[in-house]
Amino acid sequence: MAQKFGNARWVKEGFLDNHIAGTVVGRLTLAAVGAVPIVLQGDFKDDIKGEVIFFENPSFEDDDRAAVGLADLDCVLRGVVHLISFDPHPLLDPHPYIEWFSFEGTHYRIELKDGDARIATQQEADGLIEESQKLREK
Repeated sequence: MAQKFGNARWVKEGFLDNHIAGTVVGRLTLAAVGAVPIVLQGDFKDDIKGEVIFFENPSFEDDDRAAVGLADLDCVLRGVVHLISFDPHPLLDPHPYIEWFSFEGTHYRIELKDGDARIATQQEADGLIEESQKLREK
């Protein structure tokens, strides 16, 4: 079953860092839960591979159902990248797409609208180096 975080409406914002090949680390801010670290094996798709991305969801809803729907979420989301891209499929309009599988096989997917994510500037990426390193050590 895909965990879509309430069809992404429970995802407020976050960042993902793939500047070190083979790892994606970051933080998601979720309704009813707050900030959750994410540590994944793998890389972004070629269109953004090696980058740091930021995303914000203008459709975010901090509703009560999130507390129930996200109650069993791990305190650190770990797993393997399936697909992270700004242009996930040649037959679809480009849009931010974040998908991974936990080591236990849980499927997670966040689809946002075009324009809801962007590549970090070099200065922004440099400002996350320490946080990203700490996440890689988790």
